[in-house]
Parts: sequence; structure tokens; C-alpha cells
Amino acid sequence: MSGARRVLGVDPGLTRCGIGVVELSARGALSLVHYEVIRTPADEAVQLRLDAVARGLQRVLDEHAPATVAVERVFAQQNLRTVMGTAQVSGIALQIAASRELAVALHTPTEVKAAVTGYGRADKAQVAEMVRRLLGLEAAPRPADAADALALAICHLWRSRGAAAQPGASGGLLTPAQAAWAQAERRARTPARPRSAR
Repeated sequence: MSGARRVLGVDPGLTRCGIGVVELSARGALSLVHYEVIRTPADEAVQLRLDAVARGLQRVLDEHAPATVAVERVFAQQNLRTVMGTAQVSGIALQIAASRELAVALHTPTEVKAAVTGYGRADKAQVAEMVRRLLGLEAAPRPADAADALALAICHLWRSRGAAAQPGASGGLLTPAQAAWAQAERRARTPARPRSAR
């Protein structure tokens, strides 16, 4: 469809890597294209696990041809092993996107939750339920890694659309979560005015 935009969301993980492809039509309608979870066994050598993730990402990119890859931004956690695996898979996704000259976006979990649910501290169940509703699915995508990947794609589609649109230009197509995100984006871009002396 002319004017449609397609994004691949990647919820990076070495044991489970969530993959979700979502399309936004020119009229602002979201539709599910594909989702899955790439799994690798914990007892396998790291290089083989990373290769399996890379091959899975390449396959999805070949099959669904998104224009942008949105990856969850890695942040510090207490479990160093989990952080390392997440960072390694993030690097794989970024390198593959670069090799194909695709646009790349990084979003924090808080940004994704705020974009999809309107609340930056929403739990996984709330995110999955909103993804189900927004994409018109009968059941929430499972496991949670898949729902998180779809939420990443939705977040990027809405964030980039909201940044480009002027207030009111959407013709009423924005959901409350989208409107809240666009308003937050406008506030972040508006410099604070100095207080006048009295």
C-alpha cells in the first residue's frame, strides 16, 4: 500500500529474542505482519547462539522487508550475564540493519510502555493486552518477548509519526496513548521560558 510504513521490532535476548513486524498504513491503521521468538539453548556455545539469532533476523528481513529496525535499548541490570547476552544480540541486530542500509531506532522500555499504554511503568501483561487490542488480535502474542517486540515496532511507528505531524494533523486518528506521546514529545522540544523578574 502506498504510504505504508513497516518496522521490525527486536526485543533482544540470547535465550529468547522477540521479533515483531508491524505496518502503519497511510491512514494511520496498524496491522500485524509477523511475530516470532528466536530461541537458542543455554548449553550451546555463545557464537553458535549468536549465529542462530543472526540467521533468524536475516530470514525475517528477507521475508517481510521492513524499512526500519527498532531495538530495545540495553540498560544496566543486576544480572551481568543477562546484560551481556542482551547487548550481544542488540549488536547483531544493529550490524545486520547497517549492512542492509536500514534505518535504526533505539527505545527504552519506559518509552515503549508509555507509547503503547500511556503509562511508563506498565507491566508486561498490560503491554501485551494493549498490543492485542491495537493490532486487533484474538489473543495476546506469546511469549511476552514477542509482545514486547511488537510494542517496540508500534512505539517507533507512533513516535516517528508524532514527531513529523503537527497538532491536529492526524484528523482524529491518534489513540489516547499516541496523543499523550505526541504531547510529551512537544514538551521535550519546547525550551523553558525564563521567568520574568518582578
